[in-house]
Amino acid sequence: MRPMLDDLELTQVQEVTTYDLRALPEHKPPGMSGSILQNLGRRPTRLVVRGVVSGPGASDFAGKIEAKFRAAQPVPFTADIIADAKLDLVLIDDLKLTDLAGKPERFAYTVVLREFIKPKEAADTSALDTNIVDDAKNLTKGLVAGLAAIPALESGLEPFVTTFTDLLSRLQAFNKALSQH
Repeated sequence: MRPMLDDLELTQVQEVTTYDLRALPEHKPPGMSGSILQNLGRRPTRLVVRGVVSGPGASDFAGKIEAKFRAAQPVPFTADIIADAKLDLVLIDDLKLTDLAGKPERFAYTVVLREFIKPKEAADTSALDTNIVDDAKNLTKGLVAGLAAIPALESGLEPFVTTFTDLLSRLQAFNKALSQH
């Protein structure tokens, strides 16, 4: 069985590469020698499919695969070489089409596919505490009024500018006088 991307047959496939990564962040707890690894599962499987399409339908193939790429929607993918990976739906992450010289209607293609994992349904939020929003509003109520008072604070400090202008130099002189005694 040849690889199929939705209704497109990927012809003359020369290479199929899979990339599987696990998410294992390392945590270094304070006061502990060593570290702890946390297993967050695996990331979506990525596939790179490289091949050539030639003949009278090559331009049509190039147009269809580019349209699927630009649609940015999950599409079914089947290939016997990765049947055990159980990839049903994939997103086309990247597409590279190259018009090969020497023969008309001949394109090299590289398609990067990423496993599409359906998002989980939204959790039931009826058990959440609805007072959280009210608490947040109460905590920030005074903050807005305080931010509005900043221009008045600026103009209110103007009389003290001359007094405090040379404060640092006076303190340094005082510190020097203390250290000499």
